[in-house]
Amino acid sequence: MPDRPPQTRREAREFDHQSSQGFRSAEPHSREASSTADTAGESADSGEAAAKRAKAEMIGRTVAIFVMPLIFVGMMITSYLGTMHSPTPKDIPIAVAGSSSASSDLAYALNGAEPDALDVDQVDDAHTARELVIDRKASAAVVVEGRQATLYTAGGAGAQQATTVTGLVMPVLQEEGLDVETDDLAPLPGNDPTGMAAMFLMTAIVMAGYLPFSVLRSNSPELLKFKRIVPIIGTWAAVIAGLVWTVACPILDVVDVEDTVAVLGIAWLGVFAIAAVQLFITRLVGAMGVIVGILFLMVLGMPSSNMAMPVTTMPRFFRFTHEFLPMPAIGESLRSVLYFGGRGVTEHLLVLAIGAVVGLLLTKLYDTISHRRNPDPAPLDVNIPSIHGGRRPDSKVLRYVSLVIFPLGMVTMMISFMLGAMHSPAPKDMPVVVVGSSTEQAKDTIADLDKQMDGMFDFTASDDEDEARALVHDRDEVAALVLPTEKNPEFGLIANQAANNASYRVVNQIFEQVASAQDMDLDVDDIAPLPDRDKNGVVVMYVAMGWILAGFMVVIVGANANPWSRPLKRMLPLLTVYAPFMSLVVALIAGPITGAVEGHFAALWGAGIIAIACISMFAMVFERLIGMFAIIPVIGTLMFAGVPASNGAISEYMVPSFFSTLHDWLPMAAAVETIRSIIYFDGDVVAEHLQVLGLWGLVSLALVFLIDGIRPPRTEHDFGNLHLERERERRKQLRKQTKALDAPQETQTVQSTIVEDTDEADQPAAADGSDSTSYSLEPRRAPTAGDGISRSRPEDDSSRDDHHTPIPSTV
Repeated sequence: MPDRPPQTRREAREFDHQSSQGFRSAEPHSREASSTADTAGESADSGEAAAKRAKAEMIGRTVAIFVMPLIFVGMMITSYLGTMHSPTPKDIPIAVAGSSSASSDLAYALNGAEPDALDVDQVDDAHTARELVIDRKASAAVVVEGRQATLYTAGGAGAQQATTVTGLVMPVLQEEGLDVETDDLAPLPGNDPTGMAAMFLMTAIVMAGYLPFSVLRSNSPELLKFKRIVPIIGTWAAVIAGLVWTVACPILDVVDVEDTVAVLGIAWLGVFAIAAVQLFITRLVGAMGVIVGILFLMVLGMPSSNMAMPVTTMPRFFRFTHEFLPMPAIGESLRSVLYFGGRGVTEHLLVLAIGAVVGLLLTKLYDTISHRRNPDPAPLDVNIPSIHGGRRPDSKVLRYVSLVIFPLGMVTMMISFMLGAMHSPAPKDMPVVVVGSSTEQAKDTIADLDKQMDGMFDFTASDDEDEARALVHDRDEVAALVLPTEKNPEFGLIANQAANNASYRVVNQIFEQVASAQDMDLDVDDIAPLPDRDKNGVVVMYVAMGWILAGFMVVIVGANANPWSRPLKRMLPLLTVYAPFMSLVVALIAGPITGAVEGHFAALWGAGIIAIACISMFAMVFERLIGMFAIIPVIGTLMFAGVPASNGAISEYMVPSFFSTLHDWLPMAAAVETIRSIIYFDGDVVAEHLQVLGLWGLVSLALVFLIDGIRPPRTEHDFGNLHLERERERRKQLRKQTKALDAPQETQTVQSTIVEDTDEADQPAAADGSDSTSYSLEPRRAPTAGDGISRSRPEDDSSRDDHHTPIPSTV
């Protein structure tokens, strides 16, 4: 613009034009500046809101590290301790047969002696009484003929049940002056003398049914579509059926070849039924479905199963759940086939079949209702990018293979270790000291006993009864057999029930037979009897399980719920809060909540803190290396190998020597012995076993430092090309919808006009990283009455007649 004023009309017109142009150009700049300022303000507000959301999400994920173990450990330990620490017989069904007066008198005597424990029913004859026992409608039967009574039981219905019933009924029969004989109508086979095969097979089948869903929903939710998941479940059930049969029959020889078809069928139906139920639960509650499934299938299922403990010794509620839960149905089906020739199996298979059908029907109904409400739902969230802990694999094959390896490895280790170690417990080199008036007398007796019990016991000769008592108290010897003397003409047995109830029962049974062979009684001196609140001595094992589960879950849950917590500088401070919290929870469950432990609260709490912290360090080593796959070696070491080696539910001297050797080294065994020492022996060896736990923790911590130095831990999930997976899945769905809508119609009275979307058509294709929900830019048809409803109708109109005049749409 010139500085001087215009001198001519032409200059004046140019001046006016330039002025107006300047004004018009300045106005957009002013609006743009104002818009930029508004946008900056909105961005600041949205950034602040995003920061608040991120902070809330971080808090929620950190809280989940505490909440998930709390729920899982709380459910498991409360259920198992609450129901099994002190089983009490309630209305055990007993059938009585014989002459009218004799059976009436005996029924009256049994009801009077144990009014709450027994439910006595008189039957017409001995045959009916025996049939009730074989059909498991009665736990035992007594047939009276004159002064002779026969007590019928069925070992196949549960060794613990037969022992419990015999202990209740036998004293009454003896008090009535009857000569008693016992008859086991369904004895357990020699390769499965405790009936553990059915229980562990049942547990493996149940695990195989729900375990895949623990990662399937969070890693590959596209597989949960009904048409996909049903064939997958069927195939998976067949794989597990083959696995459990292979381990149980040709490898461990606890299943007869004649039962192959039946066992395979039960295993397949059991896995399929549980998976169908778990599928519906997952539909309802999503990734949390595994917690609900564990509650439904394991927490309630095990006490209801009638396998570990007789259901007649559990709270009455579990008799009700025994009738319809899948875990009892699987266990009773296997028991029918393995021990009763298939008798009574039909009703339990029917429960599983109905469960499978109901689960699938409810899932289909849920899907139908959901589709009607939302025909085009958003894709399900992926929370776990990979099982191995790294970047999400681009290949579906690798991802799906990892989904199979995880549950398959868990089930294989469980059934191999647990069933292999515990299906046929028998004493092997169990240490017993023989006390005689002289060492020579003791050695002579040992020589005779070794001939009869080759390999069962490791005898030591002694002539000092006080020294032998001290060895038994310190758990260096299982028992001490005191030989008869002139002053005491009876056999004596110094035993220690609290040291291990299984060992205590074995030495009592065997040395009572030794004394009986000499026409003598056995005088048992139990220096540490178990209290009524821990009748079977399993409290120490369940409390230790609480510590173990709490220790490894914080690492697995933390790495997936909040990977920000993985570095040691964050995890160690977190453990200083978590370990005391979870140890407090376990101590409260064991003490005030279930009443399984009386006193010793502070000692259990302190020891639990150390145990949980050390176990978490061990779990962290494997989590650093293989992600969620760490569950396989960690649980395999701590639980599947740890339980048989722990000297908890079963004696360390009654399992294969491999597990006996592990007793001095594994954390589970150290935890069990620590708890036992605190509760029953004034903490005499606590320091020794805490050293074992501490060594595991320190070595594991050093390994974590080393691994982190080589490869720093990730603090965020790497979902890789998940967005491309979603885009491919979306396009596939659109192609299916388009194909369905473009299918030729038998009758079509109205066509549609072509609607050109010029706004979209004039724009260039979206670049990579743009919104993946864009639609096809081809000409689209307006929907008509005969077309149905759809968001887009891409169509190739190249074949349309150019001279054809479209009829206007009626919509």
